[in-house]
Amino acid sequence: MLSFVVGLLGLTSLIFPGLSFAESATEASQLLHIDLTRHWVGYFSLAIMVAAYVAAMFEEATELRKSTPMLLAAAMIWSVIFLAYQQQGGSMPAVAAFKSNLLAYIELLLFIMVSMTYLNTMEDMGIFYALKVWLVGKNLSYRQLFWITGWLVFLASSVVNGLTAGLLMGAVVVSVGKNSPRFVSLACLNIVVATNAGGSFSPLGGISTLFVWQHGMLGFTQFFKLFLPCLVNFLLPAAVMHFALPKDQPLVENEEIRLPRGAKRIISLFGITIALAVGFDMVLHLPAVAGMMAGLTLLQFFYYFLQKSYKFSNRNEEEVAQFTGGSESNILTEETYFDIFLKIGRLEWDTLLFFYGAMMGIGGLGYIGYLDAVSQVLYGQFSPTLANIMIGLSSAFVDNGTLMFAVLTMHPDIPQGQWLLLTLTLGVGGSLLAIGSAPGIGLLGQAKGLYTFSSHMKWCPVILLGYFASIGVHFLVNSGSF
Repeated sequence: MLSFVVGLLGLTSLIFPGLSFAESATEASQLLHIDLTRHWVGYFSLAIMVAAYVAAMFEEATELRKSTPMLLAAAMIWSVIFLAYQQQGGSMPAVAAFKSNLLAYIELLLFIMVSMTYLNTMEDMGIFYALKVWLVGKNLSYRQLFWITGWLVFLASSVVNGLTAGLLMGAVVVSVGKNSPRFVSLACLNIVVATNAGGSFSPLGGISTLFVWQHGMLGFTQFFKLFLPCLVNFLLPAAVMHFALPKDQPLVENEEIRLPRGAKRIISLFGITIALAVGFDMVLHLPAVAGMMAGLTLLQFFYYFLQKSYKFSNRNEEEVAQFTGGSESNILTEETYFDIFLKIGRLEWDTLLFFYGAMMGIGGLGYIGYLDAVSQVLYGQFSPTLANIMIGLSSAFVDNGTLMFAVLTMHPDIPQGQWLLLTLTLGVGGSLLAIGSAPGIGLLGQAKGLYTFSSHMKWCPVILLGYFASIGVHFLVNSGSF
């Protein structure tokens, strides 16, 4: 009887491949599910995943791309799972589980692809460079720049990739703080804290929040309940660091820059794309990525319009430089400048492939049964509050997106308030160490020698105070969610 049902499912998958796995994943998993936690497959998979993650952490020392060991680990884990299930009568349940995890990754990939394509387009048009020049030319004091860059990155990181927002403000800080290492160190630290805090109260702010939104644990507007806790997380350390800042004013040279034709409309299209993603989710109840892909179409049509209405061959070099924002990194040929696929090609593919390996590997460990065991310990023996706080603290060492996907795979039965708490702690917990988040790692390279791991560690107690203060504010203002 079992073989007949499995065969029927296989035949259906051949005829309607998308339908069969989407609708029968649950039924298939109920047909045959083996506990492999005490099997050699389980031990082997666990060892491979740990080894891959350690190899990824030592990327700078080994010069091996972090995606490489994670991709290999994912392939090996699911291969041995399939072998184990085939030996027990059929691999159909494992195939359905694999495709379920793959679908979650594809949604994440496409969402980030559209977002980063827009950001790359705005960078090519000199929009970020113009913002930097505008800030530098305001002749502000070190303390004023400290707060302005902090506020800007706090707000921007709610809709813009945290690494991009952090590096943009980091460029401003490094430009004006050449003669004040103390300012650069404190301002970079403030940018890291503000970026992680700002990215935690919006589903668009980071991979961990995007995971929670895509899995339907929280609605789009429910994330904004974390605004006040995240604000406290940013303001408390910043207020303490304020008194350690120099009081004088940097000397900078003013520079004039003009945005090219279409730059402001690109910004508007990005806003429309975000609105489409929210509308598809809240109104049409379709995945948000469907709205993002519609927004990518708008960008392609607009670039087609620019290409047809502007001919480089009829312009002199000065006009071409003005069109491209005056940035040396831009491509100054008509054929390549208007090619959207080149902008897509400049995505952080190493990071995206790393997350493929991490998500599929963790999904494999979850299917084996390890994550259920961990969930029973964390959310069974400990209170959900303590578990979420500990998970948040661990994000100072382990990528928060990986941790969030692991928790989502555990499927803990916790109320909305606890999902908000987990989102908060995983988002801001990465600020505790310089290597705990992408903005921190990026600024370590951008402000090399000025912002360091040890300079960040000196302020760790203050950041930790902000961490627990934000948790307290969350329980105070969102008590009705528990």
